[in-house]
Amino acid sequence: MNLKNECYVLTVRSKKSAERYLKDKTGWLKVSAKGNEFRMTPEQVLNHILPILAGVKQNFTLDVRHHENPDSL
Repeated sequence: MNLKNECYVLTVRSKKSAERYLKDKTGWLKVSAKGNEFRMTPEQVLNHILPILAGVKQNFTLDVRHHENPDSL
């Protein structure tokens, strides 16, 4: 089983939208609800997901998906 960061897609959902975070060959990427892409540092990704995991942002959910083949993302 491949457990590298490139094999995971994080999806943050609210009532009205969803954003995806994934890692590709050049680094972390955020894909907004409108499809816009933003490059991010690992620290920025953590700043976006840690409040959700801690329960501070209560109307958000975090979904983590594993893909064995990161090229299929």
